[in-house]
Amino acid sequence: MYTLLLSFLFGAVVGTALGLTGGASVAWSIFWGLLAAAAAYAGAAFYFRRALGRRMAAIQNLMLEGQKKIQSRVKLYEMRPTGDPRQLMREMETSMAKVLRSALDQSATLEPFVGWVPLMRRQIATMRMQFHYQLKEFDKVDELLPRCLLLDPLSLSMKLAQLYRRKTPADAIRKEFDKAIPRFKYNQSVLPYSLMAWIYVQEKRDGDAHEILVKACKDNEHDTLKRNREKLANQRVREFSNAGLADQWYALYLETPKMQTRRVMPRADGRPF
Repeated sequence: MYTLLLSFLFGAVVGTALGLTGGASVAWSIFWGLLAAAAAYAGAAFYFRRALGRRMAAIQNLMLEGQKKIQSRVKLYEMRPTGDPRQLMREMETSMAKVLRSALDQSATLEPFVGWVPLMRRQIATMRMQFHYQLKEFDKVDELLPRCLLLDPLSLSMKLAQLYRRKTPADAIRKEFDKAIPRFKYNQSVLPYSLMAWIYVQEKRDGDAHEILVKACKDNEHDTLKRNREKLANQRVREFSNAGLADQWYALYLETPKMQTRRVMPRADGRPF
């Protein structure tokens, strides 16, 4: 990594200069050299952290603005449900695709930090993998996954969902799950646990699904986990549902949400609104 290398060289130059000029003894020259290297590294890290933070924030703001516009369109439809809901869904998908394409283009601004920031290449790969997943470009997701950092529940869940989509055996998916789940703190693993239970239900392995939900409820506090655990405990598998996770769940594209429409009562004067 360039930052570490240049900081070490800077410290070596400072220490050598002090030693050769007699400004300090050998021991003190080494000490001041190490201190200079640490200071140079800290300064460089601070600079890159701020510069990288600005570019990451620009991508996040781009996504948030796009999502706000789409949500506004959905709320308007819920207030005045006129037109074909399927057309609304198509419009939302088109709008979101444009936002994701823009975010993918914007991710190129992070490339200059590769080599200067630790694991930057993997961070970029993880971000792009998520964007391609949301675009349903699953072949590109497969290409990027080996280079990704699965340090958040969404990234892990996308990998597990992709394994299921590629017809990977449930036991192999469970191995990936067990390997990654310990890194999450309390209440951070609702989505991966819910997904693993859903996979078992699809495979008609209700006992394994219940077992994973028992563990999930120890690591998380969430109504959907509790409700599904109770449904399976009472042999009501058909009532198992992750719909309570809302957008988190449907973002995996394993199930499609039902379009919520509201019946409009006619006005007394006969006008629709």
